[in-house]
Amino acid sequence: MSASVRIPVHEKPAEGQESSSREAPMFWEPADAEPGVLFHLQLLWQHRRVLWRASICALLASTLVAFLIPARYESVTRLMPPEGQSGSGAGMLAAMAGRASGIGLSGIASDLLGGSNSGALFVGILGSQTVADRLIQQFNLRQVYWASKMEDARERLARHTSLSEDRKSGIITIGFTDHDPQRAAAIAHAYVTELDRLVAEVSTSSARRERIFLEGRLHAVKADLDAAAGKFSDFASKNSAIDIPAQGKAMVEAAATLQGHLIAAESELSGLQQIYTANNVRVRSLQARVNELRQQLDKLGGDLSGDAQSEDALYPSIRKLPILGVTYADLYRQTKIEETVYELLTQQYELAKVQEAKEIPAVKVLDAAVVPTKKSFPPRLLIVFLGAALGTAMAVAWVYGETSWQKVDAADPRKVFAAEVFTTVMARLHRFSRRTGSVPGGKSVWSWRHRNEGL
Repeated sequence: MSASVRIPVHEKPAEGQESSSREAPMFWEPADAEPGVLFHLQLLWQHRRVLWRASICALLASTLVAFLIPARYESVTRLMPPEGQSGSGAGMLAAMAGRASGIGLSGIASDLLGGSNSGALFVGILGSQTVADRLIQQFNLRQVYWASKMEDARERLARHTSLSEDRKSGIITIGFTDHDPQRAAAIAHAYVTELDRLVAEVSTSSARRERIFLEGRLHAVKADLDAAAGKFSDFASKNSAIDIPAQGKAMVEAAATLQGHLIAAESELSGLQQIYTANNVRVRSLQARVNELRQQLDKLGGDLSGDAQSEDALYPSIRKLPILGVTYADLYRQTKIEETVYELLTQQYELAKVQEAKEIPAVKVLDAAVVPTKKSFPPRLLIVFLGAALGTAMAVAWVYGETSWQKVDAADPRKVFAAEVFTTVMARLHRFSRRTGSVPGGKSVWSWRHRNEGL
């Protein structure tokens, strides 16, 4: 198969015409086939200076841009997968997390039915608005991000935060990127703290509800116990009633002893009175003993007239013990009931606290956040190479575009229309730039027009 070869011929310019500064390109072009690889290589070689300059400029510009972009540092925290929890507690907690993070009704329903695990629950809580607001207030991120509104600060915080869960291992990864490595590590650690706090706050498990109920009952029973103990103490102090049953038993035994001594003394006195006169010393001494025993026995037994107890008496009389015993037993029984209830509630309260701790998903840190020393962004070397490649590609595209434009016939309506539009636009720019005395690129409109027409 033969191919025709077109050889450029340099003709001598006619008189009055200037020789063209442009010469036809020296390359082979098949007449009956598409341009081959040699044609493209010769075209690029002819415009090698333009391509070289464009590549150098793109390289310098991309280098400048790469080093002007501020560096960012990423701090990462990894959490162990939470252990399996009870259905009710995990389901209600998942529903709360769904409501906090904006999950729809279907998501809440699936959580209640056990459709999501605790790992997805943790990720949802970490991305909730409550956690974001607490972090923004704690680290004053509105001032850091120059955000006048809370919504803008939340959006910037979300862009700098990455939350993910490994499907196989269940490990949760929390990453935070910031220009300050210290702040990046602090916020990554604060995410774990807020997660632990919020999980404990929004937990609505049965053990938590039981613990809250028992806590309220404990406060009420403690107040009742203090009131009953106070009444019992006042009654016992006012009536010298330390222990009515024990006191009654001791006083009855003491009265029986006194009664026995009194009977023996009276018998002995009766015998002496038959022998001696009333003025006898032994008779008088024994009579005084009998009188004293009767007086002590009267004190223990109480006054038959029902008068009030004398103020100098240390203990209540036997006749008053039954009356005091009723009130004493009532107050004592009420106090013991309150004590028993308080002890039982205290035991149940401690058990509920232990059960609540078991039902709440525990946040276990696998890798704690550390201050990063290596930047994560930008990849400066990649930016430089991509920028240089992009500049070179644009220059190659410009070369092919210019070559295609030159092949279009000058009488082609499309080329005429494009030249007219270009001339009009440049004329407007020329009139606009008269105030400054130049046009973009440092060339006049007519030079651009002549060059365009010469193509």
